[in-house]
Amino acid sequence: MPLKDEKPRLFLEEFSVKKAPNDYGMSDEKWNFKKFTKKFRIVVVRMDNFEMEFDLIGIQPAFANAFRRLMLSEVPSMAIEKVMIRNNTSIIQDEVLAHRLGLIPLKADPRLFEYRQEDATGGTEFDTIEFTMKVKCTVNKSQPKDSYRAEDLYENHSVYSSQMKWQPMGNQASIHKEADIGPVHGDILVSKMRPGHELDLSLVAVKGIGKDHAKFSPVATASYRLLPEVTLTREVRGSEATLLQSCFAPGVIGIDSEGRAYVRDARYDTCSRNVYKYDEIRDAVILSRVRDHFIFNVESVGALQPNVIFVEAVKILRDKCKSFLDELNKFN
Repeated sequence: MPLKDEKPRLFLEEFSVKKAPNDYGMSDEKWNFKKFTKKFRIVVVRMDNFEMEFDLIGIQPAFANAFRRLMLSEVPSMAIEKVMIRNNTSIIQDEVLAHRLGLIPLKADPRLFEYRQEDATGGTEFDTIEFTMKVKCTVNKSQPKDSYRAEDLYENHSVYSSQMKWQPMGNQASIHKEADIGPVHGDILVSKMRPGHELDLSLVAVKGIGKDHAKFSPVATASYRLLPEVTLTREVRGSEATLLQSCFAPGVIGIDSEGRAYVRDARYDTCSRNVYKYDEIRDAVILSRVRDHFIFNVESVGALQPNVIFVEAVKILRDKCKSFLDELNKFN
């Protein structure tokens, strides 16, 4: 069946990508606000506390990529910035230990804290969170006989993120709960130790953004792809239908009770183009991508829910646009 609507598409051929007629990548289109408001939609496909999949429909690629970059590098979060080491007799070097601790995601909501000033000599209750970690490995005196498991032989042989203890500053204890400040996951392994090894650390967490250091990025991944389209140009039956189904990811092509192939759900097509390997079915399919329909996948590290991260990215872009317009207005 031919494609009769006016969606901007890219067509996937065997060895190349072909643009639709009169489509120059959408970059040369004149901005039409009424047309944009009529077409633009956001559809949330699935969401929980850590992951969200949603669609941005009717938007230009530059905006989609701006949101992705903002979520990665400019939406702030809290992370451990300084590690004061009083004692470290483990086998992990001081700088490696500090790096591992810095990458532990914290639950603390960055919107409740301020950025620490560059010239500040110390932190305050408004811009700093302090933790301590004091762990010593000893021999388990009540170990069972004939056991060689470290869990039976030693106490504190593994140091986990749950052993970070929050030290409230000023009035923090009345504003925040310890459960809302510490590590997102308590089972992150920091170090393994043996009797005689000890850690005595003070940890200082501050607010920052991902473009300064990756540990401040609030997302594990933030990516998008164009919506796939799979269109059958003729009826495909029997063995050809089975062969066509095998050319796509599971669930993309279905086969009805009469043995005819149909497009069940093209959304998760992986763009493999395997169909072009077979002469008998290569003419039965048109593969395309909708250029103004973006499928976003956002995975939070845990401090902020993914929908909140996206909203914060939109706010940052809005503020950047306002600042740019203010600068332009100075020359009018």
